[in-house]
Amino acid sequence: MHYLELGGAEMALIGLLHALDPKRTDVDLFVYDHRGPLMKFIPDWVNLLPEIGAYTVMERPLSEAVRRRYFGVAFGRLAAKLRHQAFVRKNKPAEIYSSLIQYVGDFVTPWLPDINPAVEYDMCISFLAPHNIARDKVRARRHVAWIHTDYSTVDIDVVDELKVWSAFDSIVSISPQVTNAFTERFPSLSSRIVEIENILPTDYIISRSEEFSADRELKGCPALLSIGRFCPAKNYDNLPLIARHLVDTSCPELQWYIIGSGIDEPLIRQRIREAGMEKNVILLGSKVNPYPYIKACDIYVQPSRFEGKSITVREAQMLGKPVAVTAYPTAPSQIRHGVDGVIVPLDNEGCAAGLAELIRDVEKQKLLAEYCLSHDFGNESEVEKIYKLIR
Repeated sequence: MHYLELGGAEMALIGLLHALDPKRTDVDLFVYDHRGPLMKFIPDWVNLLPEIGAYTVMERPLSEAVRRRYFGVAFGRLAAKLRHQAFVRKNKPAEIYSSLIQYVGDFVTPWLPDINPAVEYDMCISFLAPHNIARDKVRARRHVAWIHTDYSTVDIDVVDELKVWSAFDSIVSISPQVTNAFTERFPSLSSRIVEIENILPTDYIISRSEEFSADRELKGCPALLSIGRFCPAKNYDNLPLIARHLVDTSCPELQWYIIGSGIDEPLIRQRIREAGMEKNVILLGSKVNPYPYIKACDIYVQPSRFEGKSITVREAQMLGKPVAVTAYPTAPSQIRHGVDGVIVPLDNEGCAAGLAELIRDVEKQKLLAEYCLSHDFGNESEVEKIYKLIR
């Protein structure tokens, strides 16, 4: 892992670690940089490997890599940026984040030292890209890589990425839709796919939701909540316009809260001002414990352009909240429309209209909440699939 910031994949890792049985397995965890609010939630029995200097500057400012004399890492990051820019000029992709990450893996990995080279592991799991590092820097009998991305929504260098994925014995997908999108890009790897849902420990999430009350912070009628990184995938740049439609047409008292941070924050703040939504769209920043806010909101909304399989949606369902998600490609893998949530159109006006319908229909909100509270959205049993991979 890079560092344990607040994010879906990071929470999935914490869930996995909590679900593993220390009597059945020993775990060494390597985190590039020991920072982030989720570090304290690593179970005590997990052996956190010490930092290695070259890895700690992987996602820090380039100037810091130079200042600390990790010249190879700095050179690799620059080379990755140039190669990525060439890819963009040639292909003009709409979404290029994945390609950038892969080039970082290609060009930086050769400059990195091995991780715990004295040990040969039964299995090494690469939980987040770039996967080159686990492939090249960890000795193990089996190597496993995780897919968190919906590959139907990103533009990638298929030839380049295939070289990396092909080195893994198994490839874990978090949903059938993620599997289908991945195998369309990499059909030769279909036999290596194992589907394992992100593991969320129910008792942990419920107990954390009761640590304090956020009722006084989330005002508004209704109070909507969204959680996630401020990046293009989450579509928060359009959220102020969606809120504007709602305020103008049906919900003048609406307040829409967003928990998170990231590269798009200046753009989102600009869009809030342009839409005149300063009193209606409220950025709460990052929260170490977002669960009391989920518990306090009226409706949880995931307005994304694309998702692998949203962890926060399941967390909201576990806490008995009506959930609305936009119609991104993998939405039907997570929401049964009208049963445990609703799927609304992705375009701004359609999204506003779908949300307005749910807001007006208090009885539907109640039925959705009751269904979620009466069903188990935890899935700790998925961990058995991890044990099978080791054998």
